[in-house]
Amino acid sequence: MPAKAKAAKSPLMQSSTGDKVFYAINYAFLGLMTLIILYPIYFIIIASISDPDAVLGGEVILYPVRLTLSGFQKILERSDVWRGYLNTIIYTVLTVIISLIVTIPAGWALSRRELMGKKFFMIYFIIPMFFGGGLIPFYNVMNSLHLINTMWSIVLPSVLSVWNLFMTRTFFESSIPEGLVEAARIDGAGEVRIFFALVIPLSKAILAVMALYYAVGQWNSYFNAMIFLQDANLYPLQLVLKEILIASESTMGGSGETILEQYRLANQIKYVSVIVSSAPVIMLYPFVQKYFNQGVMIGSLKG
Repeated sequence: MPAKAKAAKSPLMQSSTGDKVFYAINYAFLGLMTLIILYPIYFIIIASISDPDAVLGGEVILYPVRLTLSGFQKILERSDVWRGYLNTIIYTVLTVIISLIVTIPAGWALSRRELMGKKFFMIYFIIPMFFGGGLIPFYNVMNSLHLINTMWSIVLPSVLSVWNLFMTRTFFESSIPEGLVEAARIDGAGEVRIFFALVIPLSKAILAVMALYYAVGQWNSYFNAMIFLQDANLYPLQLVLKEILIASESTMGGSGETILEQYRLANQIKYVSVIVSSAPVIMLYPFVQKYFNQGVMIGSLKG
């Protein structure tokens, strides 16, 4: 048979026996790591829809046992959970908008060689990455600005991440051709027009990555709310779920049957709260996934 008529062999078929063994070990190891990472997530899902007694009895391993949605019903029928959802959405949207307004222009400015005092600004941003004033000075600053017990005590501290700023700067340095910027200047475009008409349209990848990073960080945050908020109507979802879980565990008392029932409820709420709090972020990821790999790899590895 002529060589052209022969079916092309894959690299794995052409490799030696030693290479095949190496590939087999790699695939087995990667499969094991995938199982280790995915099984806890899968277990949380099946435990949240299984009978609490089956979960406590160790019957839930590979599939749900005696399906029930009572845990979701108990969580979602509470008005404070829906209020926490709304608060978290507001905090997250505001954080993402303000963070992009701050991070993207700052990253572009730091990527310009002609920026006066560039070295000073780099050092200025690096110092807070290694040194912090501590919780008490932080609280005193927020108090002096009259931000305690307001939504801005949650939003403003999350507006700028220095790590995200440096990732954005590196993306611009490696992805925006200097010749393109010079051509725009020759055509008479000013710095503002270059940024909005040239840089922003070419930066969809880093915009999506930064939006996702800031959104996930704010969505999962509860510590600042725990420190700065006293009004339960301002609590984000994570803090609401934390309060529900603590309340269900701390009210155990009475007869043995009552204690067992409360323990079952607390155990079920624990799994359901993970699903309720994580679902929106998981649903958001597919919409920015096509930009995610490009933005992360270029912004963090090059330069």
